[in-house]
Amino acid sequence: MQTANVNLPIIVTVRHEQVTDSLREYAHKKIEGLHLDYPKIIEAKAILDVQKNRHIAEIILFCTNHITIEAHSEGRDMYVALDETIDKIARRMRKHKTRLLKKNRPHRNESIRYLEERYFNDDAMDHPEESKYDPEPFIVFPDKYAVKTMYKEDAIMELELTDRPFVLYKSARRDCLTIIYRRKDGEYAAFDVNA
Repeated sequence: MQTANVNLPIIVTVRHEQVTDSLREYAHKKIEGLHLDYPKIIEAKAILDVQKNRHIAEIILFCTNHITIEAHSEGRDMYVALDETIDKIARRMRKHKTRLLKKNRPHRNESIRYLEERYFNDDAMDHPEESKYDPEPFIVFPDKYAVKTMYKEDAIMELELTDRPFVLYKSARRDCLTIIYRRKDGEYAAFDVNA
């Protein structure tokens, strides 16, 4: 993680006042000290302006991915105005990072792992220490499914017309049991049960 900006080109411009070395160093130190790891700063400009005893500090950051972050503030002296502007810049940089993280965060339905449900008879729970093997699950909902002899194209058509997740059929071409199902990308996949 980047803790300071190394060799960052910073341009400090002062209007309506003479620039002092301490003010220039202070602006450099504040901009270089921005703690960040996103977005990476390519160039920074600080414009310091004095208008009728109003001290205005404006900072423009040119970052990677065509991001430009800009903030300005007004204070009773230039050092206070610079501090307030740096705080605004830091908040805006955190906002950009949060937006990026939210955008790349997995969706709720993709992050949950579904476990297969298994139902057991009450007998299986009576003596778990005596059982050497896992108890056999019993059938909750029996469904009758007639295996038809058909071609792959007919099985795809039946899969599209029903709400079943798969179609089991006997292939008319190869004379074997085949399952065809719809993949997550919308395409169809088939495999032989006997193989």
